[in-house]
Amino acid sequence: MGKNTNFTGQPLYAQIIKLIDKSKVQKISLKGGHERYVKKFDGWTHLVVFLFAVLKHYDSLREMVIGLMSEANKLHHLGISYVARRSTLSEANNRRRSSFFESIYYSLYSKYKSSLTDSTRNYAWERCLHIMDSTTITLFSDILKGAGRNPRHGKKKGGIKAHTVMKYEEAVPYLVRYTSAATHDHFMLKILQLPKGSFLAIDRAYIDYAKFEEMTRNGVFYVTKMKRNLTFRTQNSHYTVNAEGLVVCHEAIVEFVKEEIRHKSRKIEWWDAEKKKSITLLTNNFELPAEEIVEIYRRRWEIELIFKQLKQNFPLKYFYGDSVNAIKSQIWVTLIANLLISVVKHNVKRSWSFSNLTAMINQMLMYYIDLYRYLENPEKECEKFMHTSERAPDQLSLF
Repeated sequence: MGKNTNFTGQPLYAQIIKLIDKSKVQKISLKGGHERYVKKFDGWTHLVVFLFAVLKHYDSLREMVIGLMSEANKLHHLGISYVARRSTLSEANNRRRSSFFESIYYSLYSKYKSSLTDSTRNYAWERCLHIMDSTTITLFSDILKGAGRNPRHGKKKGGIKAHTVMKYEEAVPYLVRYTSAATHDHFMLKILQLPKGSFLAIDRAYIDYAKFEEMTRNGVFYVTKMKRNLTFRTQNSHYTVNAEGLVVCHEAIVEFVKEEIRHKSRKIEWWDAEKKKSITLLTNNFELPAEEIVEIYRRRWEIELIFKQLKQNFPLKYFYGDSVNAIKSQIWVTLIANLLISVVKHNVKRSWSFSNLTAMINQMLMYYIDLYRYLENPEKECEKFMHTSERAPDQLSLF
């Protein structure tokens, strides 16, 4: 039988978790006091088991245990010597603080952020563009205060809001905070500190004159969509007309006054020919052309794609625990899974969509297969294996 070099002595999942420094995880666990009262189910084992369940899209602890039992002969490759019971998993999810997984995520981000950076840029501001938004994850019960009114029949479910900031060129979050769904978005704007010269693309929910004035003094530029009910004083304005004589842009310098706060901003009303509607933006940058300000705001959609990517490719409808700590832990592990697959995607020359790559890894997670070699050309590798496999011997006839 011909030898197919695509196969290896390590399952695909073992190759993925090699991206995580085990010694670093152990240091985080010991330093944070996450190993107190722990006999066998340590932080590393918890992370590997939790990450395995997220990548396999398991919806419950029962599925998690059954899945581990079905792969029991391969667990030694992952540094796991036994299959934990549901009670052990449940207790660990409630007892081991979510800050453990949070620290691991930020450690991995610091390690791989340079390799995730996209070197292709059309504008100089892309390298210093930050995007901020939030997404709400609905929970199965009123664990955290939900947003909105109670429905007619029954009570509204709880929800957890993930306030997220990311750099445009990295496409993974570098700052995440969790609150109840009822918390207003501008909570994150108050704690965010950006270096001088940065650009921040945000939605209109974050409009805060005091914070905008502070950003202006610190040399940080914002671009946001304007609310309809804002009151302001127009100081001067001008129109831009295209070759056909149609107005495509209306710019104005406006001043917002609220109590003792005075903030000067640039108002840009831009006609979008594709969508056949206008968009009105506010910014404290008075130098860039209006076209580039519009492009900055359009880049804000990238964080919406990240939210969509997380919710479509990982199980965030069902949780492995009913405590706030367990829910936060699962979201952090989901972010870790998203980051690791992003690293794999950037290390493969072949162009993969994130969804297809996640589906491939989900199906072949415990296969003894060379991860990167297979992902470069799976069709060719499958064909090679089929041609080099030994033909099964003919069965003897009973008659």
